[in-house]
Amino acid sequence: MTQRQKVLAISGSTRKASSNLQIIKAIARLSADRLDMDIFQELDSLPHFNSDLDGDQVPPVVAAFRNRISEAAGVLICTPEYVFSLPGSLKNALEWMVSTTIFSGKPVALITAAAQGEKAHEALLLIMRTIEARFSPDTQLLIQGPRAKVNSQGDITDTPTLHKIEQLITAFTQELNSPDQ
Repeated sequence: MTQRQKVLAISGSTRKASSNLQIIKAIARLSADRLDMDIFQELDSLPHFNSDLDGDQVPPVVAAFRNRISEAAGVLICTPEYVFSLPGSLKNALEWMVSTTIFSGKPVALITAAAQGEKAHEALLLIMRTIEARFSPDTQLLIQGPRAKVNSQGDITDTPTLHKIEQLITAFTQELNSPDQ
């Protein structure tokens, strides 16, 4: 049996009971034998990106966030769609990564869970390609209408969605354990 891999999970929503956070917690439960999930819930504490501060003066909260990403074998992002794009807080967090190589070659699993979600998913894929994260069609998922697929306890109640999430977990775990890693 392979060792559990440490994964940093980021919800693109700052809501404390968001569907996206519920999906992350469900994935943590479903993959507990394979993944050690560290859930980042401080997205709203990151300052607005300012390239003047991106160097020797990087804010301590940003440095801590970057360290958590660096120390993780991979990153899971689950985000909603706001006004046909990514939430500003998630985009801001990713902008703090552009001047680094933290995501270069790092395996990521990318989930957009929103009423529609296509535009946000496209934006997320573009940004992650730009910062050279490693992902494949098997490590990304668009979940439309998540509120009808996750109950208040955070269980995935929609069988096809649960099956797709299980497939994503398997593919992501394989990426984390691949010799390229």
